[in-house]
Amino acid sequence: MKVLYIPIKRKWFDMIRSGEKKEDYREIKPYWKKRFNKILEYQGEKCVEFHIYGKVRPFQIELIGIDIYTGRVEWGAERGKLYYVLELGKILKDSK
Repeated sequence: MKVLYIPIKRKWFDMIRSGEKKEDYREIKPYWKKRFNKILEYQGEKCVEFHIYGKVRPFQIELIGIDIYTGRVEWGAERGKLYYVLELGKILKDSK
């Protein structure tokens, strides 16, 4: 399994963990392109491990895909702006 580690704000962490938020957004920048290309090249199972900035309590969630499109404002995207969109699936491991 290939794991992508991403720190996020508590608000988004809680929404993803509860299942309310099904996507995470990252700006289209070379930094993210490089990281996403590495995980997309991997042929096996992929997941994202989210953790709150500066806190331990991470959880892993299945990564279904990465695409580019506009995100939902209520999930943190700016209206009309393109993002790398991490399409999220089921929680695989939780350190609650």
